[in-house]
Amino acid sequence: MKIDIFCHILPQAFFDRMLKLSESGTTIKKRSIDIPAMVNLDLRFRMMDRFGDYVQIVSLAAPPIEAMGAPTQSPELAQIANDGMAELVRKHPDRFPGFVAGLPMNNVEAAVQEIDRAYLKLGACGVQLYSNVNGRPLDDPEFLPIFAKLAERNLPIWLHPTRSAAFADYKTEQKSKFELWWVFGWPYETSVAMSRIMFAGYFDKFPDLKIITHHLGAMIPYFSGRTGPGLDQLGARTEDEDLAAQGRLLKKRPQEYFKMFYADTATFGSRPALQCGLEFFGVDKVLFASDSPFDPEKGPGYIRETIRCIEELPLSAEDRAKIYEGNARKMLRLKLA
Repeated sequence: MKIDIFCHILPQAFFDRMLKLSESGTTIKKRSIDIPAMVNLDLRFRMMDRFGDYVQIVSLAAPPIEAMGAPTQSPELAQIANDGMAELVRKHPDRFPGFVAGLPMNNVEAAVQEIDRAYLKLGACGVQLYSNVNGRPLDDPEFLPIFAKLAERNLPIWLHPTRSAAFADYKTEQKSKFELWWVFGWPYETSVAMSRIMFAGYFDKFPDLKIITHHLGAMIPYFSGRTGPGLDQLGARTEDEDLAAQGRLLKKRPQEYFKMFYADTATFGSRPALQCGLEFFGVDKVLFASDSPFDPEKGPGYIRETIRCIEELPLSAEDRAKIYEGNARKMLRLKLA
């Protein structure tokens, strides 16, 4: 079985509400709503049938909930979304054996309550967090209760990047050009969020914290020379603060913490990228995912190409099975035949 743990959907009721909402801080809503398989289940199921014994753990498509509603509105949006995804799982367990809950991150108290509701009442496998909350970093102390609740419930985090064209490439410009805010900005977002979580000491506070990083850990595997020997020299490049002292607060080398993250296989059909990530994280920390339906074919393309890459790599049958399904079954406690 192939368990696609990072792919996206928009439940009908949430989609209908989403159409009526404006978004702030992102420019990605049009991209999500223009893909028919995001809502049309018949189309989606026909697409899934091409890949045999294949199922999806579904999560919301961007933009983040907190980008579409004020703190007074976002809790209701999260409830509509999570109720809709839970209903999809109930009605189609052979297609969707689990879902990932969305949270109203601009309302921390409501987000903590929604974690319990989504997990205890709806049966969510975990939650999806974005790399920043309307421009605020995830290691902002205000968000600590969310991480504490997730650790208490032993729920994995799906870490998804977010950034818009408003984040300019150069100080002299007003916006990013040529969609480079997405091409390079999103991997940077994920990598920085991983780093900030690491430097905040969250893996020391919550030793069992499980975070699945989208797109195979983004920049971290390729730049492991910088995150390893480079960050072992933390503070050598900085004069106005004692970063070496900050590094001494951690119990391990930064590189050891980066290897504590999990990663998915969504590299858009790049076999070298997949091989690089597998060598960094190891097969026990990598889970099959496609990022469907965001490919140029609006559904099957990334699934097919991800499978091709995995099949072309020199992996044992045992390791291939771990990536396709074993790691997901273990982490998500799925009840599958």
